Amino acid sequence: MRKLVVVALLFSVVNVIAQQEDEKQIKKIYDTSLTAPQAYEWLNYLSNQIGGRLSGSVQAQEAVEYTKRQLDSLGLDRVWLQPVMVPKWVRGTPEYAYFETKPGHTTNVPICALGGSVATKEGGLKANIIEVQGIEELEKLGRAKIEGKIVFYNRPMNPTLISTFSSYGGCVDQRYSGAAEAGKYGAAGVIVRSMNLRLDDYPHTGSMSYGDTPVENRIPAAAISTNSAELLSTTLKLNPNVKFYFNQNCKQYDDVKSYNVIGEITGNEFPNEIMVVGGHLDSWDLGDGSHDDGAGCVQSMDVLRLFKATGYQPKRTLRVVLFMNEENGLRGGNKYAEVAKNKKETHVFALESDAGGFSPRGFSFDCSDTNFEKISSWKPLFEPYLIHMFVRGGSGADVGPLKDENIVLSGLRPDSQRYFDHHHAENDTFEHVNQRELQLGAATMASLVYLVDKYGFDQPIKIKG
Repeated sequence: MRKLVVVALLFSVVNVIAQQEDEKQIKKIYDTSLTAPQAYEWLNYLSNQIGGRLSGSVQAQEAVEYTKRQLDSLGLDRVWLQPVMVPKWVRGTPEYAYFETKPGHTTNVPICALGGSVATKEGGLKANIIEVQGIEELEKLGRAKIEGKIVFYNRPMNPTLISTFSSYGGCVDQRYSGAAEAGKYGAAGVIVRSMNLRLDDYPHTGSMSYGDTPVENRIPAAAISTNSAELLSTTLKLNPNVKFYFNQNCKQYDDVKSYNVIGEITGNEFPNEIMVVGGHLDSWDLGDGSHDDGAGCVQSMDVLRLFKATGYQPKRTLRVVLFMNEENGLRGGNKYAEVAKNKKETHVFALESDAGGFSPRGFSFDCSDTNFEKISSWKPLFEPYLIHMFVRGGSGADVGPLKDENIVLSGLRPDSQRYFDHHHAENDTFEHVNQRELQLGAATMASLVYLVDKYGFDQPIKIKG
């Protein structure tokens, strides 16, 4: 009995010492991030010197070269570029649109072409317009009421959902598949309400797909701002014979070569166990991509810098991956996972930041019950920094292809209430990112990676679902 008591006391003392060490290291990480910030400076250059980084563009290549130079400057063990073929879609001259209540009476409205859309015919497209709340209404209306018209998808994001990403997921199908589905009923074009909880005058672009629709049957698709969607909807109720005109000159080119940017610190005990932090380097072309996802890229780079700056040498290999082409193809994420599989690399953890540079609130995890229980035991270490949310759920689009029985996937979860005010729009710009919030996110990521590296996970991991 006495031996059991002694063992229990020793175990308790060891735990207390370990907790104190963890608290000290995590405080060092946060202090360094907040007093000697770097991520914000990197983001400033990406946003204001390079700008929007649409896959296949000159700006995307400039971002590849810039971030590689910055990683080289950190004194990492290895930095390299991983080639990947990406789509090249060009917006062309600015879009133009109006609706007409009667001949000569027009109201201009802001629109933007959806990523991947075809152009309107030369001179633009003008037709009657029919409003629907979602794809499911098309079948009820039938070809007779849709053929030759412009379909106006006007289902808003649900404002009652506190998780704005859930609200986004509830209506993004009309943007992604709306043109393909409307085309089946002979529609001439598609206008989609922007994925935005706020009423403003910024149209929000985003990826769309024609599925297996032949090229010659594809119809143009554009997003309309939320204010204009409200105005158009009200006008249609008063006058169902409203005509809508829009002109866009976008074009899809052949795929071009681009790169994932990768840097690593080799583990000093388990170099063959790889931990990944990352974000996507590409962005849409309307703003400068500061929140989506310049913030995630510079935070991920900063994780390695913070390890270096605080003198922490990871036991496992730590890799930062700046993925190319998340926005309109996911080619970078798929290529990274393909190469990792071909090389038989063992990835044990992957953390993605792709939800904006706002104040961090916690993480979501895709993992087993056992590992989630272990992760949850670390939560008290984060509570002094107001990080309270440790939940089961998704991780990130780019790390998703890595999923197998050996890996825990995670996503940084910042406060999401303002994210969709800027998402894929002209106002996703540097001045809307707060330096302190950005650096808190970088420190939060680095702290989680530190704990994963120190304590590891149970193997083999069985992923649920």
